Amino acid sequence: MDRTYKKIQEGIENFEDIEDKMNSAGTAAQKEKQEADLKTQIKKLQRLRDQLKTWQTASDIKDKAPIVEHRRLIEVQMEKFKVIEKEMKTKQYSTVGLISHSKMDPREQQRIALIQWLQGKVEELQQQVETAEAELETLQAGAKKKGKAGEA
Repeated sequence: MDRTYKKIQEGIENFEDIEDKMNSAGTAAQKEKQEADLKTQIKKLQRLRDQLKTWQTASDIKDKAPIVEHRRLIEVQMEKFKVIEKEMKTKQYSTVGLISHSKMDPREQQRIALIQWLQGKVEELQQQVETAEAELETLQAGAKKKGKAGEA
């Protein structure tokens, strides 16, 4: 488990390094290469996240707090990647790209900022619900096993 936690920390550091390189990249080709590197790094983190999910549902592991914490760290990076990927897919001269760069009145900008903030909070709450449901399933599975052990 400790080895996996270390891999997660290294993966997150690599992800952030690549993200910094991408933001400072001069040409579009460099940005695309960095985006591809980000994609491979996020895939590695997702595989580690799947491992954490497996451990989270395992009944033989008692202290699940570090598992949940590391899973959340990975999910934060996944959210960052989703935003980056969306920005990269928006072509500079597409309708969406032109609209986003055009001048908007302050009310419209404020409205968009509020919508984005709300969407972020909704996603955070969904993640918390998923985590709580996983914990509930784990507790229910443990309670069933204890109940069967008590009957035998």
